[in-house]
Amino acid sequence: MLELFSSGLVSLWLKWAGMPNAFDPLAANASDPSPEFLANLLTPSTDPSAENILKQYLKQLENQGLSESTQGVWLQSGTTLLASNQGANPLPAASLTKIATSLAALHTWSADYQFETLITMTGSIQNGVLQGDLLIQAGGDPKFGFEEAIALGNALNKIGVSRISGNLLVSSNFMVRFSEDPTESGKLLKQVLNPKDWDEDARYESALLPPETRIPTVTIAGNVRLISSAQIEMTPKQILLMRHRSLPLIDLLKYMNVHSNNEMSQMLANNMGGVAATMQKAVKVAEISIEELQLVNGSGLGVDNRISPRAACAMLAAIERYLYPRNLTIADLFPVSGIDGIGTTLEDRHMPRSAVVKTGTLNQVSALAGVCQPAIAG
Repeated sequence: MLELFSSGLVSLWLKWAGMPNAFDPLAANASDPSPEFLANLLTPSTDPSAENILKQYLKQLENQGLSESTQGVWLQSGTTLLASNQGANPLPAASLTKIATSLAALHTWSADYQFETLITMTGSIQNGVLQGDLLIQAGGDPKFGFEEAIALGNALNKIGVSRISGNLLVSSNFMVRFSEDPTESGKLLKQVLNPKDWDEDARYESALLPPETRIPTVTIAGNVRLISSAQIEMTPKQILLMRHRSLPLIDLLKYMNVHSNNEMSQMLANNMGGVAATMQKAVKVAEISIEELQLVNGSGLGVDNRISPRAACAMLAAIERYLYPRNLTIADLFPVSGIDGIGTTLEDRHMPRSAVVKTGTLNQVSALAGVCQPAIAG
């Protein structure tokens, strides 16, 4: 049974929750749930316990000067609505926005999709020197970092390249170390390829690599230049040197959500055609109203990203319906309390163990949404 909670501007621990099983009607109809089927699934609870607990909690917040009208809560157990306060009202959601980005990404590509980066050259290799330009045609990999740059350098050394006489050309969707500026990303790549240019950050990252990792040396004589898709097509005599494939999408999304990485989320939204396309896809797949999902970016930065608690739960349910037949759960996509703790968004948060939770935090916003395991009577 899929049991969900979502709250805006409130952190709430619940004892009702669980994960889908073979008899879950949501999972049973995951292949093609009709709008009518989904609309008729939810029934109100006949147990007033959850509603009473919610009222007590809201009263405590009111005593602290927080108006009940600013607190959005939606508590859902399987097909039963337990309690709600402003549940259908879109409220500032911060990084809960990444739930929408994750849902749209899974339906744009697939859980095992890998972004491909092509590395080509425009000249020939003579005595260790690439007589021409090195061209990076990025495929939208949102997690191309220090380790990938080292691997690229080693691959270039392996085919006999230790120096590039021309320029480093990078496409507009190239991102290194989460830098959204492709030219800056190119400069970072150029720096990593030549250990003599390493800064303190590069030396720190190199120390984290496996001890057997070989450190390459590739110097680039020219400059870093941005190249458009049209210019790439017009560039003559390109020779493909190698292809780099990213981690599978499911692993990229897990990293993005565990660390709430804004740059990764925004790049994924950009790759899907922008925030409007991302939002429309999430609305369609989760069968929610466009009024309950109002986004201005793919990351959640800014108070103008608004999601209703009900919509957050609906998107989590839609993600679970996608993952269920693939032998995956939302625990493969979002932080898990007690497992993904140190260095993540769940560090120092008092959450029940094994709760799967996405947090959202700004100076003016505190939000969370997720799934809790049920309490087991012993």
